[in-house]
Amino acid sequence: MRGSDPTFVPAAPPSLTTESISEDLVVLDNKIKQLKFEYEQYFLGGRPREPVLLRGEVQKIVTRYANVGIQNTALRFKFNNLCARYYALRRHWDAVLKQIEEGTYKPHLFKAKLHERERAEERAAGAKDAAAPAAGAADRSASGSGDLFEAYCEARRRCGEDVRGITREKLEQLVARQRAAIQKKFGCEDVRFRVVIEAGKAKLKATPVKAAKGA
Repeated sequence: MRGSDPTFVPAAPPSLTTESISEDLVVLDNKIKQLKFEYEQYFLGGRPREPVLLRGEVQKIVTRYANVGIQNTALRFKFNNLCARYYALRRHWDAVLKQIEEGTYKPHLFKAKLHERERAEERAAGAKDAAAPAAGAADRSASGSGDLFEAYCEARRRCGEDVRGITREKLEQLVARQRAAIQKKFGCEDVRFRVVIEAGKAKLKATPVKAAKGA
């Protein structure tokens, strides 16, 4: 009997023509790519919730065609490749979700450390501004440019952004231009820069620093 033949692949229902299967596989490919992007954004903090609805749509298509026979060899090969890619990504996503749940996900630890460093720098800068002459503010900002460069590059790497072409010299020139523009706009003595991650992107955030009273 054909039903007992282990090599026998049941034919797809008549409604699933070669054209409809081909179209569904294009949709599946696009949805997997979109799902990969949305998970990356979720892990980097660029979206508030896990894309469970889209994942359910992808799983529905995968399950549908896993239970029917695709007679066309090329389409069956394409479906198998899409399934292999999806299952590999799913294992990765589930592993990351587990790390997040356990509090061991490295990018989140890095962001927590970065935020703690920002708070510490703000406290230290506030204490220095109260105790030191305002004339020394520019020197303190320049002396911290190396740390700012390292923190900025590390933040970009953590966010998956390219750091090629970024040098200390270019960053210092950018900071100098922004400092001059902000000082002119706000009439402040100096500008303090720090690295932040917003919407999955590394950015420099500038804070005007006013002169200490009585200086």
